[in-house]
Amino acid sequence: MLKQIIKTTLLAGSLDIVAAFIQAYLQNNTAPATVLKFIASGVFGNAAFEGGYGMMTYGLVFHFIIAFCCVFVFFLLYPNLKFLKKGHVLNSVLIALVALGLTHLVIMPLSNAPQEVFSLLKITTAIGILIFCIGLPISIGAKRYYSRKMHGTA
Repeated sequence: MLKQIIKTTLLAGSLDIVAAFIQAYLQNNTAPATVLKFIASGVFGNAAFEGGYGMMTYGLVFHFIIAFCCVFVFFLLYPNLKFLKKGHVLNSVLIALVALGLTHLVIMPLSNAPQEVFSLLKITTAIGILIFCIGLPISIGAKRYYSRKMHGTA
């Protein structure tokens, strides 16, 4: 199971960070380096923005840790909650909403990152990114793993 969790984490995390880079650039002309430093600022505060490749690496590592946690929890819940087997669309939306809620209600308030001003465009875009780049790969990865496990090929 760990192998599938890691594969799913790498896929979902990569899709999500690339989408975040594109969103930040298109909406604010923000470079990928700044996005990674913003993620690192959750731990290091404003000092992250003064750092170089080290801070960008921390940001990327933190991003993938969060993605791994999302994947891990979903893989644990999937076989135990029957409604998760209903379909990828439902799962993708649920994962996106939980991820968005945790990010904005728990992670951001507890972090040292600068607080962003609410923007309907950013939230709507974020939900779309989370549905397609996080939720869908996680849902497909879990179903694939448990389907193979049931057929003895996992």
